[in-house]
Amino acid sequence: MKILAIGGTGNVGSEVVKELKKRNVDVRILVRKKDTASPEGVEVAIGDLLDPVSVQQALHGVDKLYLLNAVTPDELTQGLIAYDLAKRLKLKHIVYHSVFRVEHFKDVPHFASKLAIESAIREFDVPFTIIRPNYFFQNDASLKDPLMKAGLYPTPLGLVGISAVDIRDIAEAAAIALTSDRHHGKTYNLNGPEVLSGPKLASIWSGLLGKEVRYTGDDMDGFEEQMRKRAPSWSAFDIRMMFQGYLERGFVADAGDIETLTELLGHKPRRYQDFARETVLNWQK
Repeated sequence: MKILAIGGTGNVGSEVVKELKKRNVDVRILVRKKDTASPEGVEVAIGDLLDPVSVQQALHGVDKLYLLNAVTPDELTQGLIAYDLAKRLKLKHIVYHSVFRVEHFKDVPHFASKLAIESAIREFDVPFTIIRPNYFFQNDASLKDPLMKAGLYPTPLGLVGISAVDIRDIAEAAAIALTSDRHHGKTYNLNGPEVLSGPKLASIWSGLLGKEVRYTGDDMDGFEEQMRKRAPSWSAFDIRMMFQGYLERGFVADAGDIETLTELLGHKPRRYQDFARETVLNWQK
C-alpha cells in the first residue's frame, strides 16, 4: 500500500508520516521545491496544488490520499483539485483533515473552505474518512517569549475555553484511519480531554514556570493588529474570526467525543499539562 501525504512536511503532516512509517506503509509526500527537507525513507514528488498536472503525477501509483492542504486564500481550489483528481484516479480511500465544528463557523474563511471540501467528498463514491481536530496544543510552543519573559498568556481563548488536542493524537488517528477499512464513511471529532480556558492555561504555565503568568484577555482588535505584524492581513483577519468564533460559539468537545477518540487510539488523549511540561524542558535546554 502506498499513501500520498499532502501536507506531509508540516507540523501535523510530518507526524502523520511518522505514524505511517511505524506501520510500514510506503509514503510519498508532495513538496513544491526540490530542496524541501523530507523524512528519511519517504518518496518525494515535486508539485503544486494549483497545478493539476503535477498533482496527478504525484497521485499516480498510490492507493490512498491524506489531504491536509494549507490555509491559503485559495484553499478551496487547492483542496478540490486534489480531491477531483483522486476521484478520477479511483483511489481506494481519502482521509481529509478538516476542523472541529466546521459547520458552525461558516463566517471564518478557512472553515468555510473546509466545509465545502467536506461536502464534495460526501457527494461522490470515493471511500473517505474525515477527521475534525480542535485547536492544537503545539500552537503554544511559539509562546516562549510572552510566557517566559513577559509572564503573559496572550492567546484569546476566553473564559469558557476549548478542548484543544495534541497533534500526536491527530497523527495517530489519521494513520489508523488510513491503514484500516473500518473507518470508511466516518467523521471523527478529535478533542483533548480537558476544557482549557485562557485563565486555566495561564495557571498551568504559572505552575510550570514558577512565576505568575497572566491571561491578557480578549481584545480582538489588538490581537488582529499583533497578528498583522507576523502574517498577511488576510490571514490575520481569518485567524481573528476563528478566535472570535471560539469566544462567541464555543469550541468544547461534544458528548462522547473523548470516549470515541480513546477507543480509536487505544489510549486516552494526551493532556495539555504534559505537553506544556515537555515544552518547558525543551526551552530550558
